[in-house]
Amino acid sequence: MAPPDPAGAHPTLPEPLSRRIFRKFLLMLCSLLTSLYVFYCLAERCQTLSRPVVGLSGGGEEAGAPGRSVPAGGLGELAAWPAAARKKRLLQVQPWRKHRPPAPHGDGEEAAWEEELPGLAGSPGGSGAGSSVAEPPPGTLALLLDEGSKQLPQAIIIGVKKGGTRALLEFLRVHPDVRAVGAEPHFFDRSYDKGLAWYRDLMPRTLDGQITMEKTPSYFVTREAPARISAMSKATKLIVVVRDPVTRAVSDYTQTLSKRPDIPTFESLTFRNRSAGLIDTSWSAIQIGLYAKHLEHWLRHFPLRQMLFVSGERLIRDPAGELGRVQDFLGLKRIISDKHFYFNQTKGFPCLKKAEGSGRPHCLGKTKGRPHPEIEREVLRRLRDFYRPFNRKFYQMTGQDFGWDG
Repeated sequence: MAPPDPAGAHPTLPEPLSRRIFRKFLLMLCSLLTSLYVFYCLAERCQTLSRPVVGLSGGGEEAGAPGRSVPAGGLGELAAWPAAARKKRLLQVQPWRKHRPPAPHGDGEEAAWEEELPGLAGSPGGSGAGSSVAEPPPGTLALLLDEGSKQLPQAIIIGVKKGGTRALLEFLRVHPDVRAVGAEPHFFDRSYDKGLAWYRDLMPRTLDGQITMEKTPSYFVTREAPARISAMSKATKLIVVVRDPVTRAVSDYTQTLSKRPDIPTFESLTFRNRSAGLIDTSWSAIQIGLYAKHLEHWLRHFPLRQMLFVSGERLIRDPAGELGRVQDFLGLKRIISDKHFYFNQTKGFPCLKKAEGSGRPHCLGKTKGRPHPEIEREVLRRLRDFYRPFNRKFYQMTGQDFGWDG
């Protein structure tokens, strides 16, 4: 006779057949769903972006942080985008890091940004501290998946030096459909012998619908640049940021003076013969401001409709207005607007509430907005008289009066 079971013990009963079948069915279903998801990702390649998208200016997730981001303007603007574009942006998963941009290529168009103190976001008159800008690392998920491709630029900011080209480029990079090289390539003036393959390799990856851009201000005054860019593509869109040539010349001199304090005075460099009032047009600071002469070379290779002339003065007074014109010219949705900017009274120019890849306000670096040296009024008057006929011809050629002769 078998001993009795201990108190509370029960014999183990076999699992019912129906429960075992149900468990196997669940496992098979999970496996099938997982396989379908993997195949979907491989087919769609997850539609991952290869660049950051600026987050909401009022808060939320910081652009550039790991995780998912929304485009500038928030979900309201995202909803207005085509379904494919929404999918590409919402499926973004990228690690990012902050670092300084590459050193400028000798013409002083610095890429440095100043990071504002967190408490000054959106407030006028804030002063900057530090210097940083977010750039995509080479190991993003999009690059690992070989998402997008490197294209020759469809649009180039070709000039002018000290006109506001750096500000325009950084403002444009807020747009989710603009991908731009941070440093100046100087391909069409200094490195043309390296070939288009080398030039294309400098460009960031882009997805369908995104525009590849670069900016090198010295192109506008380089005689060979128009023919070389036309040989690359006659459809290239060209942007020229122009500024009062007298103010531009003083700004150019100020930049050189900061690097070489021993250079002669502005007055002595301006005149070939001061007593005769003869302006020295061989000095680059003067020569660059002869916009009409330089434009003649470009119009031999490009129609005027492929060129946009941005006012450096209006870019400071009304950045959103000028950016609206640029976005229209490039065929982009108007995403960059007043909500992206605040005016920094200390620096005297607009700053971004959130720059590309950052959740904090950013301004151009300390090298921008330098105080100009005091120039004799008589010298400035003679310079204005000298530039007046060139300015008026430039107004006629472009169909715009920039108001420099008022």
